[in-house]
Amino acid sequence: MPEQDDAEREFDLRWADSAEHKEPSARARMLAARWKENPPRPQPFRADPDLSAPRRSSWISTAVVLGSVAAIILLLGYANFRAPY
Repeated sequence: MPEQDDAEREFDLRWADSAEHKEPSARARMLAARWKENPPRPQPFRADPDLSAPRRSSWISTAVVLGSVAAIILLLGYANFRAPY
C-alpha cells in the first residue's frame, strides 16, 4: 500500500459537510431511545426554580466571610502582640 502524504490524508471538511446522511451524535441517539419509551413532560421556557429549597440570603454569606476575615486579623494581631522580640 503506497504511503499517502499529509495533504492527501487530511480530512476534507467540504466533503464531510456535503454528505447526504449525517449521523446523530451518541447523546442524541441515547436521548431518542430513552424518549421513545418514556417521553419527557413539557417544560416552560424558563421553569420556576424549586421552591422547596429556600435560598440563603447573600447578606448572610457576606457577614460570614467578613466575620471570618475579622477573626483572622484579630487572631494574627494577638499572636504578634504576644510574640517576644
